[in-house]
Amino acid sequence: MTDELSILGIECFAHHGVFDHERRDGQVFRIDLTLAVDTAPAAASDDLRDTVDYGSLVDQVVAAVTRDPVDLIETLAQRIADTCLLDTRVEWVRVTVHKPDAPIKATFADVQLTITRRREAAGVGDRTGKAEGPA
Repeated sequence: MTDELSILGIECFAHHGVFDHERRDGQVFRIDLTLAVDTAPAAASDDLRDTVDYGSLVDQVVAAVTRDPVDLIETLAQRIADTCLLDTRVEWVRVTVHKPDAPIKATFADVQLTITRRREAAGVGDRTGKAEGPA
């Protein structure tokens, strides 16, 4: 049995994008996370050490988003997934990167990319994109 922990709407200001003005001026990115975690040990012990500390995880994700600019949200999403999978209790992670101020010459509400990455038997996230969802 795996439970799902979601953290939605993490707001970060960063300088990602392929255009010079995106790198220079920066923009807001919003991140949604869903983690597959067995919460039974924490429920039994009522001890933060027995679960994923989502406060610390958010700090790590914000640091991952705000460092080293990249061109593509695909690269950024993978970086975030890798950060989440550093905790061995996370079986898989679903990451959505929202880029509401993307440089598009039309009225639009949001640009978003969602990826799902699974911990492999060796303890490394699947970077092939073949893990398309939970279970």
